[in-house]
Amino acid sequence: MEKKLIRDAYKMYWLENGNAPVSVFALSKSLNIPESEFYDQYSSLEAIEKDIWLAIFNDTLEQLQSDETYQQYSASEKLLAFYFLWVQNLKENRSYLLLQERRIKLPILQYDQLDSFRKAFKDFAAGIIKTGYVTNEIQERKYISDKYVHGFWLQALFVLKYWLDDTSDRFEMTDAAIEKAVTLSFQLIGTNTLDSILDFGKFIFSGKQ
Repeated sequence: MEKKLIRDAYKMYWLENGNAPVSVFALSKSLNIPESEFYDQYSSLEAIEKDIWLAIFNDTLEQLQSDETYQQYSASEKLLAFYFLWVQNLKENRSYLLLQERRIKLPILQYDQLDSFRKAFKDFAAGIIKTGYVTNEIQERKYISDKYVHGFWLQALFVLKYWLDDTSDRFEMTDAAIEKAVTLSFQLIGTNTLDSILDFGKFIFSGKQ
């Protein structure tokens, strides 16, 4: 039994019943397989949920990395391409994800089911940041640079929540939000804006000494 078949069955159970299977036995029964075959792939139902989020991310990244044009993109272009394609892939699971929305309330930093996706996305974001250093889109800063990856994770959560709540035609508002969010983030960590903010903060602080 492939993992994808188990994931699909799990999502279908949610869609048909409005809740998760009560046990591995219940899901295995719907798949007409013994529990032992389930445990050959997953250790628990929670592990399936984690893998659903991770699989959507991995599918998105694999599609991007197979595109030679993507490899030539700047850091900001790579992030934009990721978000646009990620949202497209999320659409295939929108009904399931909307059922999960009540369990995903911002801030959702501690939502365990996103843990595997979070780790994978942060690795991806670290690569984006390295590209940004090379293209001079991102300024390396002492004590702050190692926080950039956390900022991109928060941005990904923002995109996810915005899309889940978006009711515009063809999710056009989400596309606009992605463009604005990415533009703003690169302005903040670029060579001028954040430095100006930091200098101003230092000025204000020193003036109070």
